Amino acid sequence: MKPLVLILCTGNSCRSHLAEGILRAAAGDVLEVASAGSKPAGYVHPLAIEAMKEMGLDISSHHSKHMDEFLTRRVETVITVCGNADQACPMFPGQLNRHHWGFMDPAHATGTQEEQMAVFRKVRDEIKMVFEAYASGRRDQLRAADGVAG
Repeated sequence: MKPLVLILCTGNSCRSHLAEGILRAAAGDVLEVASAGSKPAGYVHPLAIEAMKEMGLDISSHHSKHMDEFLTRRVETVITVCGNADQACPMFPGQLNRHHWGFMDPAHATGTQEEQMAVFRKVRDEIKMVFEAYASGRRDQLRAADGVAG
């Protein structure tokens, strides 16, 4: 059974879905990845879907969900990507790790569609850098554990 990494953000409409899609692409074979929010917006932002499509990842089937849906699941790691979610985050059963990596909320971007899209791309690329590094570290950790156990 793969360890569950839950990525939390207040609205679960942008940052957490960007991170979920990127982490799943980078380590979905060794980690179960999900996202949720403390006050879910009820939708995934269309520009987040577009930003991910530009890098070949499809998150159009993602949906916004409340973090309480995971209270009965064994969550190994919680990663918050906004300050409000970090403050509202409960402890989950079996939780071993907790990380907070805050990113600017692209949903607050203003201007033309292209100016807003530029903000989504910037945040996506920042999230990609952090979560791909995290995935690499987790792979190293799992390999080391397998070496000790094997």
